Amino acid sequence: MKIVFMGTPDFAVGILDKLVQENCRVVGVITAPDKPAGRGQQLSESAVKKYAVEKGLHVLQPEKLKDEQFISDLRALEADLFVVVAFRMLPEVVWNMPPKGTINLHASLLPEYRGAAPINWAIINGETKTGVTTFFIEQEIDTGLVIERDETPIRENETAGELHDKLLEIGKKLVFSSVQKIENGSVKRIPQAELTPEGEIKSAPKIFKPMCRVDWSQPVTVAHNLCRGLSPYPTAWTMLKNKETGEERSLKIFRTEKTDQPSTAELKSSKTELLIPCADFYLSVSELQFEGKKRMSARDFLLGFQPEKWIVVNVE
Repeated sequence: MKIVFMGTPDFAVGILDKLVQENCRVVGVITAPDKPAGRGQQLSESAVKKYAVEKGLHVLQPEKLKDEQFISDLRALEADLFVVVAFRMLPEVVWNMPPKGTINLHASLLPEYRGAAPINWAIINGETKTGVTTFFIEQEIDTGLVIERDETPIRENETAGELHDKLLEIGKKLVFSSVQKIENGSVKRIPQAELTPEGEIKSAPKIFKPMCRVDWSQPVTVAHNLCRGLSPYPTAWTMLKNKETGEERSLKIFRTEKTDQPSTAELKSSKTELLIPCADFYLSVSELQFEGKKRMSARDFLLGFQPEKWIVVNVE
C-alpha cells in the first residue's frame, strides 16, 4: 500500500519513523516550506523535512495546498492512503484524493478536545486521563469516523512536555495498527457521536500569550494545572514588582507542585523552592526563568533573589 505522509514538527517525525521502520511504503512526504529563522534569517527546515531527506524520501513543500502544480504532483504519487500528523488543515481536493482515505492522529480521546492544543488543555482542565485517536479526515476538523483510541493516565505533576512524549510513544503504535487494519480490510469506522461522553464536549483552541498569565486569585490547584499544562511551551508567566524601586519583571514558570501551606499575601521561599500565594494555599515553584536570566532551578535562582523585596502583580 502506497502511503503519503504529511506533518511538520518533531511529534510527526516519531510517527513517520515508525512507519519507515516497519517497512511501510512511504512514497512521499508533505511538509511546510523552509522559513527564515533566527538573527541571520537563514532558511530553517521543518523537523519532518530533515528526517525525510536523511532517509531519502521524496519531499514536497507546497506554499498553498490548492496549488494546481502541487495537486498534480500529489496525484502522480498514486498513493492509496494519506497519513496526517500535526499538519495544516487540508482542503477537500487533498484529503478526498486517496482511494483508502486520509487518516489523522489526534492527541486526545476524540470527540473530547478537538482543536490545536489538546495536550495543554487536558492538563489545564485537570483531567486525570487522556489519550490518542486515529480517525478519517472529513470536512469539519477533528470530527471524522474514529478508527482506534488508546488512553493513558495523567499524573498529578505531569507537564505538557512529558505528556507529549508519552502520547507520541502510544501514537506510534496506534497509527501503525490503523494502517495495518486499513490495508488488510479489518478497519472499523466509528461515528464520534457513539463515543460522546456525558456533559459538554471540551474543546482545545489555540493558546495565546495573555491566556498564559497566572491568576493568583484562583485556588492553588487551578494555578498548578495552568503552569504544568503550559510547560515547557508556551509557558505560564507572571509579573513581579520590586517594593523599593517599583521595577516590574516577568517570571516564566516551568515546574510546580501544590502545597498545603495556607497562603498570605507575601512571597516566600525555602532553599529549593519559591512559594507564590494563591487564593487558598502556596504554590511551590521549583523551575523558572526570571526576565533577563536563563531557565534555572529555584535553588539557583534564590541564591541571588530576595523574595521579601518583591510582590506578585496579579491580573487586573
